[in-house]
Amino acid sequence: MSSEQHKKAENRARPTTDEFRAFVAEDWAPRRPGPSGLSEAARYAGRRREAVSAAFPGDRLVVPAGGLKVRSNDTDYVFRPHSAFAHLTGLGADREPDAVLVLEPRDGGHDAVLYFRPLAGRDTDEFFGDSRYGEFWVGARPTLEDLETELGLTARHIDQLADAAVKDAGEVTVRLVRDADRDLTRQLDASREAAGAEADQLEESDDELAHLLSHLRLVKDEWEVGQMREAVAATQAGFEAVIADLPEAVARGRGERWVEGVFGLHARHRGNGVGYDSICAAGDHATTLHWIKNTGDVREGDLVLLDAGVEVDSLFTADITRTLPAGGTFTQAQREVYDAVHAAQEAGMAAVKPGNRFSDVHAAAIRVIAEHLHAWGLLPEGVSVEDTLDKEHGQYHRRWMVHGTSHHLGIDVHDCALATREEYLDAELQPGMVLTVEPGLYFKADDLKAPERFRGIGVRIEDDVLVTEDGFENLSAAMPRTADDVEAWIREVWSR
Repeated sequence: MSSEQHKKAENRARPTTDEFRAFVAEDWAPRRPGPSGLSEAARYAGRRREAVSAAFPGDRLVVPAGGLKVRSNDTDYVFRPHSAFAHLTGLGADREPDAVLVLEPRDGGHDAVLYFRPLAGRDTDEFFGDSRYGEFWVGARPTLEDLETELGLTARHIDQLADAAVKDAGEVTVRLVRDADRDLTRQLDASREAAGAEADQLEESDDELAHLLSHLRLVKDEWEVGQMREAVAATQAGFEAVIADLPEAVARGRGERWVEGVFGLHARHRGNGVGYDSICAAGDHATTLHWIKNTGDVREGDLVLLDAGVEVDSLFTADITRTLPAGGTFTQAQREVYDAVHAAQEAGMAAVKPGNRFSDVHAAAIRVIAEHLHAWGLLPEGVSVEDTLDKEHGQYHRRWMVHGTSHHLGIDVHDCALATREEYLDAELQPGMVLTVEPGLYFKADDLKAPERFRGIGVRIEDDVLVTEDGFENLSAAMPRTADDVEAWIREVWSR
């Protein structure tokens, strides 16, 4: 229903005869048994569905996974389900394209029904002939019974969705996650408008659902925190593999691509892959905040800013940055900038505790950044630290750190994006929240206001922290952060 359609080319068509159909359906051993019980992820997903159900009593809630997207011609990108779908079902990496979760209202709550494309029989053309869904081409799909056992909900064939989603549309409010599946959104909008709903009312109603599903992820449960720990541990392994290969990155040329490839190898091996495009920025490229081209060389005296995270199979991702001297030691100027950023990060981390606001983390870190810029004489003449921190008339310091210090982290690298300002920036930190602390300083090579010794130096240090009852836990604490410790880390990895 939802996938982009391939245009079938006739130049590669293969003949299919009745005789072949009968022959290919014969003499197969029984398939391996399916899941034997409810998955751990599904146990927690069920609790989340209960919270959503309580927020929208009597409404039909439609949460699509989304469909396959064409990469080129007849090849698709690797499938990743919509984050809200994964969060409410427990299905993660590469599962299940075109599926749709429907929470069907009943007295006292909702029934969870998953519509998806189940395994086709070996006596069907799909079995051998469908390059997108056929078992010969992409492997065996789960059966209806498999997903019912694994997820603890009702499973039905995707062909039954169209009628079920719009049933009694004039009497039941239907809310949809609009951005997950454009085709399904168009179809449901047409049905709802035919039943008398106004287009602007539909979007407002759907936005309320999307907002709740995003806000639902602000505080992580114990299983989600466990997934974050796994993602961070896998990310550390990837960083250490990059450190081990820094000499190769220098020697081979186009070293940023080498760094990207080494980290990507370990991300794919330890998890589902990277949680976002890795930033592997050497030299002046490190002053570009989202440098993902990764086309440059890595030179002996460069700093390499690696901002990367492993996404585990549940889709939870780490987001960690270390700035590494390619030759193993910082120059005096590099260390001066690095130490300033580390001091800012320490201040930001100290602000992570229940009762403080999310925005307090940035305020603490950026004050330290401003103090260093002032001490270096980089603020305009007569401008004090307090002057530049003035949000109405100052902000000169943002020339060298234009980004914020923190964001929520989880099943999306920038998690909970639809939470309101009051729920995000202005909200009090609560135990179970996971956020980044990531100040930086970026002196572009052509920045004539920067001291010459700093030009071309970009530094960011980023860690993933869990808010606890009395403060925070740095989930990535095993990855060294001070300049001395980073140099020792590199020496230790190189000596293995």
